[in-house]
Amino acid sequence: MSKKIIPVCLALVLVLGMVFSGCGSSDTLTLNVYNWGEYISDGSEGSFDTIKEFENWYRETYGQKVKVNYSTFASNEDMYSKISSGAVSYDVIIPSDYMIARMAGEGMLLPLDFANIPNYQYIDETFKGLYYDPDNQYSVPYTYGIVGVIYNANVVDEADVGSWDVMWNEKYSGAILQFNNSRDAFGTAMYKLGLDVNTTDKADWDLAYEELLTQRPLVYSYVMDEIYNMMEAGEAAIGAYYAGDYFTMVDAQAEDVDLQFYYPEETNFYVDAMCIPSCAQNKELAEIFINYMLSEEAAVANAEYTYYASPNSLVYNNPGYQEDMGEDVMDVLYPQLDNFSQQYNAMAYRNLDTEMLGYLNTLWENIKIN
Repeated sequence: MSKKIIPVCLALVLVLGMVFSGCGSSDTLTLNVYNWGEYISDGSEGSFDTIKEFENWYRETYGQKVKVNYSTFASNEDMYSKISSGAVSYDVIIPSDYMIARMAGEGMLLPLDFANIPNYQYIDETFKGLYYDPDNQYSVPYTYGIVGVIYNANVVDEADVGSWDVMWNEKYSGAILQFNNSRDAFGTAMYKLGLDVNTTDKADWDLAYEELLTQRPLVYSYVMDEIYNMMEAGEAAIGAYYAGDYFTMVDAQAEDVDLQFYYPEETNFYVDAMCIPSCAQNKELAEIFINYMLSEEAAVANAEYTYYASPNSLVYNNPGYQEDMGEDVMDVLYPQLDNFSQQYNAMAYRNLDTEMLGYLNTLWENIKIN
């Protein structure tokens, strides 16, 4: 009998040992972060590795390990589709303003506990209470900026630049890049035509649709992150994109490429902000991560790496940051706007209702098919 009991007990001990060993490995917390591509200081070329440093800081501060699973999306629409499918779970996401309004309205975001985000005090008041989150419940501004036109001055004549017209100029057929998302692509056409980018009049969307169809034979490719390599290598000569990314492209441009940039008179002003989706598994840890992203070292490093304008006073008032960026870069990223909120309210994208979104998506699919 004892010969049977001993092996059974030994087996039980081994099983319990494996169970408790497994429990030990679960001491590591997991945080799932979903962000745009090229949108965080990642340790390359000696830069501050924001994710790694957060993991180190958390372990030193709380005595517990945390693992950040970091993945990227190419557009707000891609991000929305993935999260709304229910197939994935993220703890922190960084959408743009109009998408934040949409997700909040659909119950896809959790209200933030700002007791866990004390560094929120450093966000400039100009960026609080904006239309997409009027009561500052769901979001913490990460970056902001303006959409402009990037062009290769070795190919494009200076007389042709200054407005949206250059993206419809037949002289540059086959060298033009257009956004590969409906909101931004239609935005370029609507700003060009002087139309309201938030109109509820289908006739206005039809006019923009016809304008994009006219442009279609001239377009080399519809792109998001692919624009980097194409513009840097001189594969394309003209593309609309976000201001901060222009400087990233300049840093990597080929010797025979001379990338330049300008803001058309009417264009999109945008804010990207950190949010916690309703599918989050660890809300408090997500808030701690957001707070860390607002700390001076992390926020300055992210701003320097991404070249995007920061709404964080610890960044734009930092003498070292201003010196590192240089006057020319600061002038582009932080233009002397009489009133940012006024310009933002006049030209930023708003959330469209379900009917208009459906109509826009139908028009967009027709353009892509053509």
